[in-house]
Order: sequence, then C-alpha cells, then structure tokens
Amino acid sequence: MQYLVSVIEQFLPGGVREDKTGSATSDEMAAINAFNDRLKAEDHWVFAGGLASPDTATIIDNRGEEAMFTDGPFLESKEHLGGFWIIQAPDLDVALKLAAEGSKACNRRVEVRPFL
Repeated sequence: MQYLVSVIEQFLPGGVREDKTGSATSDEMAAINAFNDRLKAEDHWVFAGGLASPDTATIIDNRGEEAMFTDGPFLESKEHLGGFWIIQAPDLDVALKLAAEGSKACNRRVEVRPFL
C-alpha cells in the first residue's frame, strides 16, 4: 500500500517561519538524503519532493464560465505543506515507523495518510 507522508512547516507569531528560510539546514539535508537512500534500498521509495513557500502558490478555479487564477495560498494558516514523501509499505504500522524516522531526519512534524 502507498502512503503520503506530509512534512509540516510552521509559522511562528508575526508570520516568521519556524526555520526562517523554509529550507532544511545542511545537517537536516544530510539526514534527509540518508533517509531517502534507506527508503530506496529497502524498496519503500516511490517519490519525494520539497515545496516552495505558500506565497508562490497559484489557486485555479475552473468551475464557472472561465478559469480564475488567484495568487497566494489556498488558506491563510500557521502551518503549511513543506514537502512530502510517497512511500510503499506493507501496512500502516510500517508506514508510521518510517514516517517517524522521516520526521527525525527533517526535524519537522509529519502527517501520514494512506492512498485510497
């Protein structure tokens, strides 16, 4: 089964990002790369990626007569999606264990959700 492991970035009061840059430190990147290598070696890897900050987003609504394009994030929030892994695991217990290791590697909270 496949699972989405979402990396949660957080804004502090005043709109400052938790890590001020939105990107991982060099130590975090080294840990993330090692974790990614392990996922690949153990056949859990499907895909992963980091995302640009929410202010780079474009919202598209094409439910009406013509498409409307709006700059900015879908929701104003203290938290946003900073990146993700899509992993393959035999069950939720394994997915949760891997996600806990991913959380440690990227030094952020993560959310795990199975694909339908």
